[in-house]
Amino acid sequence: MWSALFLTLPSQPSAVRLRVWRALKILGCGSLRDGVYVLPESQAALFEPLATEVRSHGGQANVLALSTHDQAQRAELLALFDRAEAYGQWRTDAQTLAAALPALDETEARRRWRATAEALQALRRIDYYPGAAGEQAQAELDALRQALDARFSRGEPVALAPHGIPRLDVRKFQGKRWATRTRPWVDRLACAWLIRRFIDPAATFVWLADPGGSTPAPRGVLGFDYDGARFTHVGARVSVEVLAASFGMDADPRLQRITRAVHFLDIGGIPVPEAAGLEAVLSGLREVHADDDELTLAAAAVFNALYAAPGTPA
Repeated sequence: MWSALFLTLPSQPSAVRLRVWRALKILGCGSLRDGVYVLPESQAALFEPLATEVRSHGGQANVLALSTHDQAQRAELLALFDRAEAYGQWRTDAQTLAAALPALDETEARRRWRATAEALQALRRIDYYPGAAGEQAQAELDALRQALDARFSRGEPVALAPHGIPRLDVRKFQGKRWATRTRPWVDRLACAWLIRRFIDPAATFVWLADPGGSTPAPRGVLGFDYDGARFTHVGARVSVEVLAASFGMDADPRLQRITRAVHFLDIGGIPVPEAAGLEAVLSGLREVHADDDELTLAAAAVFNALYAAPGTPA
């Protein structure tokens, strides 16, 4: 159920019209058409002050309950509250601040961080149907705060990575067997690439049809991207992001470009430009390669190219 505000604004004074339009924008209302605005039923009380003000200046305002007849109509209304584009713009601003940190003094850097945090808080207040994008943005804000503290609070002990992921010594993970589910898709393919490219060049992979049941991981292997694996989703992070954080690579801007695309394709969240192309190419490779080892090698070439692509931050 939704609550709908039907408005006919007074022609004068113009200040009232501007005030109402500004208030509707701040509330994050969905607009069905001119003069008809929608909020979730639980937020219906937010319309009442606006309706009262409009009536007091000679306009018309009615707040009515609104329901949908089928899933298609419901989907259309939910689409009015899609905040993906807004989260994408927030991320762009956060990345701009991250890039500028080395050149900022502490006072300015912390002022800008507070503004970035407040902007996210305001966005999440009107994210009436929250999903992965909000969680991902919060994780990125936390990472930005840690970068800020690392820049201006030297000497502070840093025992744990974001979300409590412990830092690991890559030298202790050489020549290992790594296990994951068969027919790997984007997150597992990215993990396999990351492992061989940056962690364990001599890694071999074991493909498990049912790691939680009939085909458990053999003793001594390192599992990734399945329930109970050593490296799997943590908080808002997908498995490849957890691997990167575990081995201290999560600040690499080239790698971030890839992991953000993987995150979006795996669990949704904030859209990134590379995601559609990466999905199309990896889908094609799965059709071409029936063998998981061959698929992993072919996908690695794609990730290597994306990592080295022109325009990727150095």
